[in-house]
Amino acid sequence: MAKDLSRFVCSACGAVHRKWAGRCDACGAWNSIAEEAPLSAGPGARALGAARGRTVELTTLAAQDAPLPRRASGLEEFDRVLGGGLVPASAILVGGDPGIGKSTLLLQATASYARKGLKTLYISGEEASAQVRMRAQRLGLAEAPVRLGAETNLRDILTTLDAERPDLAIIDSIQTMWLDTVESAPGSVAQVRAAAHELVTFAKTRGTAVILVGHVTKEGQIAGPRVVEHMVDTVLYFEGERGHQFRILRAVKNRFGPADEIGVFEMTGAGLSEVANPSALFLSERGQPAPGSAVFAGIEGTRPVLTEVQALVAPSPLGTPRRTVVGVDSGRLSTILAVLEARCGIPFAGLDVFLNVAGGMRISEPAADLAIAAALLSAREDVAIPPDMVIFGEISLSGALRPVAQTENRLKEAQKLGFSGAVAPENSKSEANGSGMRVRKMPDLVTFVGEMFGAG
Repeated sequence: MAKDLSRFVCSACGAVHRKWAGRCDACGAWNSIAEEAPLSAGPGARALGAARGRTVELTTLAAQDAPLPRRASGLEEFDRVLGGGLVPASAILVGGDPGIGKSTLLLQATASYARKGLKTLYISGEEASAQVRMRAQRLGLAEAPVRLGAETNLRDILTTLDAERPDLAIIDSIQTMWLDTVESAPGSVAQVRAAAHELVTFAKTRGTAVILVGHVTKEGQIAGPRVVEHMVDTVLYFEGERGHQFRILRAVKNRFGPADEIGVFEMTGAGLSEVANPSALFLSERGQPAPGSAVFAGIEGTRPVLTEVQALVAPSPLGTPRRTVVGVDSGRLSTILAVLEARCGIPFAGLDVFLNVAGGMRISEPAADLAIAAALLSAREDVAIPPDMVIFGEISLSGALRPVAQTENRLKEAQKLGFSGAVAPENSKSEANGSGMRVRKMPDLVTFVGEMFGAG
């Protein structure tokens, strides 16, 4: 007798169980476990007595394929993040916090594509058609030839897409879609996974580019299973702080272009406007030199970006000093503080440390280590860093400074914005000395502390 391959899956979190239970051990949800039938084909198909499938067509690595056609929207920052434009039959997932501007951005992009001759459909599951039209009028997009619909039943949406055959379809959002074949509530893991699978399959078989909007959880991940990110071709995150007007569209996965590319926008009353020079924007509100401020020359994707790292160090009245971080990984801050104390003899015990990246920018590059250390030391010693100096370099646990990539591009961007000096690791490859930039190369953190702050 063939072995039963059925399994029991929680519709709330996607956990797999060997047998049915009233409560999921992984997430604690009640009555969320349902039985899933096995696949009709696959490794167990012969044992199940299923019919044999067709032979897959195979090619070689030397096969020549035509270059992928791309369609530009006219929004240069949006096209940059996509890798140069929209690829037909691609599936794109755009995630971000609620109210950050995802719908506004995609409505502007959709209108731009429609004006260039692409047949576009905008399907909203969160708003009525009248609400979307009101936003379009506020943005000055009411005359754009965009087809608009409001529906959450995926069966009806797929039927409409199959009849219309658009070049681009926007689904806002994937959490509101539901399939009548899945016995769970809209927004659950099972519904999101099944809806995403159907839409991605439609995109690949019909040649329609599909953009899915996804909400982000408190942990900063797109709500739903991680498998949704694996199914699509491109994953974009729309980031920003509610208190700042800057918004950053970041590519974390892109099968058709470079990952970690960013596009910078500014939220205005007329929608999102592009920022051609983000470095100048992030440094535009930088005032007179003050302790605790350092300018970091970073690389985001293929673009050099200068940002200001701010630090505040103050005596703590608490038994356990506070460590508050915005825009940088908190673990990275703890590592830098430990290296400063162990290798340079500079303690931060009994001191509250606050670290912030100006403008709502998020930095994940290890090259920011030296700029963070400089801001911390500047705040602790109450010594301002020269205003015409940028700093970059990775700090190892031994206290040595490791070189970083694309030193030339960092220095050229700094010089373009009026900076005349830089601090970089000793082994950095640069030829910018002839262009007027004074580059001070440091072998280790101890030397850096001694020369910049007279301590260590």
